Amino acid sequence: MTEKLDLKIGEREMLHNRVCSVLRRAILKGDFRPGEKLVQTELADLIGVSRMPVREALRTLELEGLVVIEPHKGAVVRSISKEDIKEIYELRALLEPEALTKGIGNFTKEEINKLEEFHQGMIETNSRDHFVELNIQFHQLLINKCNRPRLLGIIGTISNGFPHDTPQIIPGQIEKSIQEHEQILNAIKNRETETAATCLSEHIRRSGEELIQSMENHEFQ
Repeated sequence: MTEKLDLKIGEREMLHNRVCSVLRRAILKGDFRPGEKLVQTELADLIGVSRMPVREALRTLELEGLVVIEPHKGAVVRSISKEDIKEIYELRALLEPEALTKGIGNFTKEEINKLEEFHQGMIETNSRDHFVELNIQFHQLLINKCNRPRLLGIIGTISNGFPHDTPQIIPGQIEKSIQEHEQILNAIKNRETETAATCLSEHIRRSGEELIQSMENHEFQ
């Protein structure tokens, strides 16, 4: 890729998370093609940072499954198919509601208050990166009460294949997520197990479907 990207970063934003977000969006938009080598010095110049945050961001993106760091070659963009995304979100839509079902009776008042705090923070924040951070914490707490370490391990492995925050770069996704989070939260507060699980499953499936559609249409923010 030779065309210069509009990737300059504001000083006040968290550098690592912001570099990850910038590179992640560029990969998903197709600015970097599958198999393309990502040169740290070139990326640093494009974004306007030193090599260190770029190097750290590439390691994070490798864990997320977006790049592969090859010996003596560096980071290369991994090929991501619609089938990959569909499978990941289908599995999440099955397993995360199961974890919530197993753990919904274990939520304390303090933990429900924490979910409400995450939810309110997502409503109030003007920072996409902060929204992403709160979204990850919200989803993690939803499943963490199940006391099923193997189930949580499987979910964690699946999630490493694609980042939780990716759908937040889709137009309109944040507003939809907030509405769906509120439905899930209300069901948990009322101990409505089936409703909570169904809402979570539908939330994950819709996110995956819209992610695939946005990738096809290049409708990223």
